[in-house]
Amino acid sequence: MKKIYILFITLISTFAVNAQVSFGNMQNQISRGKDGINVFDVQKDNREFKGLSIDLGGAFNMDFQATNSFNDQPAGSTTTTTTASGTTVRTITGYRLMNTENNFTLPGADMYLGAQLFDGVRVNLDIYLASRHHNDSYVKGGYLQIDKLDFIKKDFLADVMKYATIKIGQMENNFGDAHFRGSDNGNTIRNAFVGNNIMYSFTTEMGMEVYYNRNGLVSMLGVTNGNLNQSNEEVFYTAGPNTNTTHSPSILAKLGYDKQLNEDLRIRLTGSYYHNANLGNANIYSANRSGFGYWGILNNNAYKNTITKTDADGNVISTTTTDVPTSFSKTSTPEATFNPNFKNWATTYMINPFVKYKGLEFFGTIELASGGDKAGTDDKRTANQYASELIYRFGKTEQFYLGGKYNTVSGKLSNADAKKVTVDKFEASAGWFMTKNILAKLNYVNQNYKDYSQFVGDPAAGNPNNFYGGKFNGLVFEATIAF
Repeated sequence: MKKIYILFITLISTFAVNAQVSFGNMQNQISRGKDGINVFDVQKDNREFKGLSIDLGGAFNMDFQATNSFNDQPAGSTTTTTTASGTTVRTITGYRLMNTENNFTLPGADMYLGAQLFDGVRVNLDIYLASRHHNDSYVKGGYLQIDKLDFIKKDFLADVMKYATIKIGQMENNFGDAHFRGSDNGNTIRNAFVGNNIMYSFTTEMGMEVYYNRNGLVSMLGVTNGNLNQSNEEVFYTAGPNTNTTHSPSILAKLGYDKQLNEDLRIRLTGSYYHNANLGNANIYSANRSGFGYWGILNNNAYKNTITKTDADGNVISTTTTDVPTSFSKTSTPEATFNPNFKNWATTYMINPFVKYKGLEFFGTIELASGGDKAGTDDKRTANQYASELIYRFGKTEQFYLGGKYNTVSGKLSNADAKKVTVDKFEASAGWFMTKNILAKLNYVNQNYKDYSQFVGDPAAGNPNNFYGGKFNGLVFEATIAF
């Protein structure tokens, strides 16, 4: 946090010393408010370069949540394991899901710093000021965006750069289109709902992306080093096909068509690709550090796990009772999302259709993911996701909207599982843009978990699975500001 203050003071001092520095004169920048909705990838504009300029922005949200969680776990559970030497009985007492109050949750807050450094060249720094999984402010990412190569020579490759953009840095990687309509910590104004996709593709890795968009063509090719937390340490596996190896790069690609056919109709269709041949963990499904959109969902109260062992004749050998703590804490909660937990390798395809006719818009997601079961093996399993949003925007400036969304995911959590699990969700939302930078929305959610096992891991261990027959539903009122 101290470093952020120093950086901000330095920027202000620079402005005071150099009168030629301006504020807000940024080229090719997508609005962080209402005007940025349905603007994907990158964009070009004709804004004139007027020297060094500083950009300062922010995003904040505040949620009032009224939801309830349920599952099929009995108040007390008993598991029995019999071996040649005797019997082990594990009894669960005091287990129940935690109640949640109808109350406000921790607001999210972001800050954005940027600078127009040269004609067609700007730098961006995205900062999480307050988020669920960190007590301190920290940097989400920073990158350089190049829309012209005039710093090499005036009009260098001008015919190419008229349609091309280069992004370099530690940044939110552009896989698919769904993340452009999702919530990102305090920045929730682009999301017509409160929750993101159940299996949410989001990561920030060190890399480069090159775009070429022309006459409806949408294209992007990117590469990252595959690391969420940067490190040059060796990755070492003691068994399997990748013994004593290092991370492989992640490959990203997008190809599609996006055209405003007439005043009323816009059509967009993109296909995206992600692949990493050798990784420690699939960051793409586990890197959303700002957390799930709903708080305190499907968390258990503390309970007691009593283990009684008897010999083959039924005589009690030992009895041990341990306190199992709640899985809830104020700083971090187990996310009620779906993470396939791919390791060693992962490949994902995403198809996103988008149609907007006057105030009516449809957005869809087809996501087909596969990956290795665990580090050191090449066993393959899959997880498939489907989502559809239908939103109607109305009013003189489309300042109001009504929307519905259905989302379902199905896949095995590990190769050893006998069958797949399924999670599905329905959301309905109504929103009002009070201004282009202020949005109030009321959201209803109903999410269900199917075919989850009763216990986590070995049933003999007797650790209840909160997602067994799990579901939650309720209302969330969210107010968000972005500028």
